[in-house]
Amino acid sequence: MTSGLIVTGAARGIGAATARLAARRGYAVCVNYLRDEAAAEAVVAEIRAAGGAALAVGADVADEAQVARLFETAEAALGPLAALVNNAGVTGRIGRFVEAEPATFRSVLDTNVLGSLLCAQQAVRHFAARGRGAIVNLSSVAATTGAPGEYVHYAASKAAVDAFTLGLAREVAAAGIRVNAVAPGSTLTEIHARAGEPDRPARVRARIPMQRLAEPEEIAEAVLWLLSDEASYVTGAVLRVAGGF
Repeated sequence: MTSGLIVTGAARGIGAATARLAARRGYAVCVNYLRDEAAAEAVVAEIRAAGGAALAVGADVADEAQVARLFETAEAALGPLAALVNNAGVTGRIGRFVEAEPATFRSVLDTNVLGSLLCAQQAVRHFAARGRGAIVNLSSVAATTGAPGEYVHYAASKAAVDAFTLGLAREVAAAGIRVNAVAPGSTLTEIHARAGEPDRPARVRARIPMQRLAEPEEIAEAVLWLLSDEASYVTGAVLRVAGGF
């Protein structure tokens, strides 16, 4: 039986790469998006063209009612859900912490932290009845570097994701549910442009030991490994995928 998987924020970047790879690995994929329906539908079309099963569902992960609808819609269309990838995230604009707007703090915390909590809560409820399931949260190396001068507030949100990953993993392990996180380093996605510095990859490349940024597909491979049976004894882990940084 095909297993259902929800990937939040999957219209582009790491989320889209994860959705495409998951479909190739046999998952029926729910491509969640917030605003860009066209981009999400393009990911779905690509998956279906390759013979996979997918649908796009718009939902704000920071809204409890919308998250509940996301899970209900996905399960009705794809069958029993087996996995969740909490990928949806925002950084806010790059800059010094003292100059950031409180509205940015709220947006980042709502999406990155509250969104991960609400989606994981729904996932655990769905998985518990079947006695198994897997969750992968997207963290960041910023959780351990602090991202000074760029987005300290984003780093704080990802540190919260790390703590949440460990705590929830220990709470639900006996129920057959595994919870892990992937902490990417700088990755070649649109996130840099949306943060206000499209040339950031060129600026940070030299300080990465491997001397390059990650491709989204490289992060997706780590996510899918943590979801797989090959990682059956791994829970509560934060896997750093950052080229040595």
